[in-house]
Amino acid sequence: MVSVDDAVIARIEKSGMRFEIMVDPELALDFRKGSDIPLENVLAVREVFKDVGNGERASEDDLRKGFHTTDVWAVAGVIIRQGDVQITTEHRRRLVEERKKQVADMISKQGVDPRTNLPHPMQRILNAMDEARVHLDPFRRATDQVEDVISRIQEILPISMERIEVELRVPTQFAGKASSVIRNIVMVKKEEWKPDSWVATIEIAAGMQSEIYSKLNELTSGQVETRVLRKGI
Repeated sequence: MVSVDDAVIARIEKSGMRFEIMVDPELALDFRKGSDIPLENVLAVREVFKDVGNGERASEDDLRKGFHTTDVWAVAGVIIRQGDVQITTEHRRRLVEERKKQVADMISKQGVDPRTNLPHPMQRILNAMDEARVHLDPFRRATDQVEDVISRIQEILPISMERIEVELRVPTQFAGKASSVIRNIVMVKKEEWKPDSWVATIEIAAGMQSEIYSKLNELTSGQVETRVLRKGI
């Protein structure tokens, strides 16, 4: 359990009332992201307050009205997941930088430069984000911010989010492993198991071609056959 001196406030508004708890800022954000962390390690005090500064505790009636339970751990989980967690300026800066790299990586893998049909390097995308003064929400998923970022940087950096269909033909001795790995990366739209091979049609972002082909060559010792069936999906 974090000490009170090192804790920050997490708060939420429910049923017209404010509820606050004292938490470890790092662990609270990890918990919010889905890490399996015991809440007793996150909270500095096993209490729910209406106002931490004044030491005013929330009554059981308040908790029932706001959360339909008086269980402190259940209430704390809701506050951390859905409420606001205070963080330092430095901590917020680190979170924003982490989210920027995640978004840039996704754009690099999913999009291509329409002039060359090649992916933009991640650093080029990061530079464009800085030039366009893109501001990211560190608490919003990277996948939910990709479209907004692309719309902001497209005048600086042309990006096509074209998707393509590719047919794969993998020899039988590599088919099981290749099938398992590919399903974890992209969508398999159609497949057929033949006596000598696994033939599958996959849909991928155009910018992922090199990554997918490299992975397949690694899995099959270079014995995979690929054919682009359709572009601009």
